[in-house]
Amino acid sequence: MSSETITTAILLIGAVIAAGVLVNAIFPIIYTISDTAGSTSHAVDRQVRTDVKVINTFASASGQTAKIWLKNVGSVRIAANDLEGADIFIGKTGDFDRISYGTWTFTILDGGPDYWQPGATVRIDATTNLLPDTSGDVVYFQIVLPGGTVRSTEFTAGA
Repeated sequence: MSSETITTAILLIGAVIAAGVLVNAIFPIIYTISDTAGSTSHAVDRQVRTDVKVINTFASASGQTAKIWLKNVGSVRIAANDLEGADIFIGKTGDFDRISYGTWTFTILDGGPDYWQPGATVRIDATTNLLPDTSGDVVYFQIVLPGGTVRSTEFTAGA
């Protein structure tokens, strides 16, 4: 009788240890998977809710300057740091290039300087020799935000 009790106790202790090892092996994997899924869904949600629209454009062929007005038509605010990290492509149609921040600047026209709020407008000022030299030529503009939102337009250079 006592040998059966000792055997049962040993088997019970072995089962508890095996269950502990199994939990310690599987729990980190489940945690990692759920954390990755949560991060991915948050990033996708933010990208879906981020949207901008080009509302007005102007380029001076003689001055090599362009002004582009964009409206945040999404439902999330965009940080000024994210705007500084955006890629801007501008130039003649078929002959454009990415210009670095500093060659272009932005001004948040509605609201504070740190965030581009939904419904607010931003003006991008670009100075580059990639613009057409002749009034009436077509200018290509594209902005790519760090989250992947892309907007582009073509417009005519003025005098």
